[in-house]
Amino acid sequence: MADTTTAKIFDYPRNAWYVAAWDYEVTRKPLARTIAGRPLAMYRTEDGTPVALADACWHRLAPLSMGKVIGDDLQCPYHGIRYNSAGRCTSMPAQETINPSATVASFPMVDRYRYVWVWVGEPALADPSTIPDMHQMTDPEWTGDGELIHADCNYQLVLDNLMDLTHEEFVHSSSIGQDELSESEFVTSHTDNTVTVERWMLDIEAPPFWLKNMRDKFPGFSGRVDRWQIIHFEAPSTICLDVGVAAAGTGAREGDRSAGVNGYVMNTLSPETDRTCHYFWSFQRNYRLDSQLITTQLRNGVHGVFGEDELMLRAQQEAIDANPDYEFYSLNIDAGGMWVRRLLERMLADEGRSAVAPVAEIVAASVPMASASRIA
Repeated sequence: MADTTTAKIFDYPRNAWYVAAWDYEVTRKPLARTIAGRPLAMYRTEDGTPVALADACWHRLAPLSMGKVIGDDLQCPYHGIRYNSAGRCTSMPAQETINPSATVASFPMVDRYRYVWVWVGEPALADPSTIPDMHQMTDPEWTGDGELIHADCNYQLVLDNLMDLTHEEFVHSSSIGQDELSESEFVTSHTDNTVTVERWMLDIEAPPFWLKNMRDKFPGFSGRVDRWQIIHFEAPSTICLDVGVAAAGTGAREGDRSAGVNGYVMNTLSPETDRTCHYFWSFQRNYRLDSQLITTQLRNGVHGVFGEDELMLRAQQEAIDANPDYEFYSLNIDAGGMWVRRLLERMLADEGRSAVAPVAEIVAASVPMASASRIA
């Protein structure tokens, strides 16, 4: 009997770190963005500290993001009430006495890995040490660039997309797709807050995207390659893809990648509503670090690939909305995504909440595994 889960929207944990913006987006001019259902007004104090306040004034709910920053305070655009970084009113127009109830919510924020992260849940639980590891974004041994996509779908659909890369064979056939993706063996493993899917394709032709990158590093390269995809999910919504190719038989699988090119596709999703999300990504590489041309070409190339994903994900969301009672059926290739859903279910349960639709229990014995895959 196949595992199924109702094709409805999936709720999001709030006691978690989400990326609110690229670091350069948060400035002295207020920025409005909704993260995990919370409308935020974000800005920086004079010393550069990022601040996130609820984007609604205590007085008449005017959007604070339409206001201006004065010193370290954010001034409401409607009647001039000012709030400090803790969300407490510091000034009211036309009166000396400040109403003690004049506060707005303030949310913990941290600058890390070129992003500004926000915690919209219980502030006392906000531990910066639990921010997902994306060190390749700032490690001097790596370089790259990325973008922000506003995706018209539930964030879980993007997580599903990234946890199963066999779709590349069909959605991205002209760039990174090839037949070996769905034919190759993969291994799925997990911990209490991570899921990893590892796939190797040995002695194959390099697809166009990777052939170009091999020739960027090794001019004139020709021949077959060993290709890898190691998908690492960290709850609630960060996925780092360790991807690349190396000349066939040169030891990449054993750990020597010197005869190849290695990239990390850094992805982190921030739900906006139950049907939209903010998708932050960057492609980081560890070769030809001084070439801005390669950085730009890679960013533009990945932009094109993700544009194809956007079309599919938007269409999928529309189909889900049109068929609210339909059930998803899971294949062996969905093992990673199903473990992700299970971890998210656990996070929601810890908050005393549940997913909008129940997610089928998944254990090694209950998932129909084809001979080409296994769960570890």
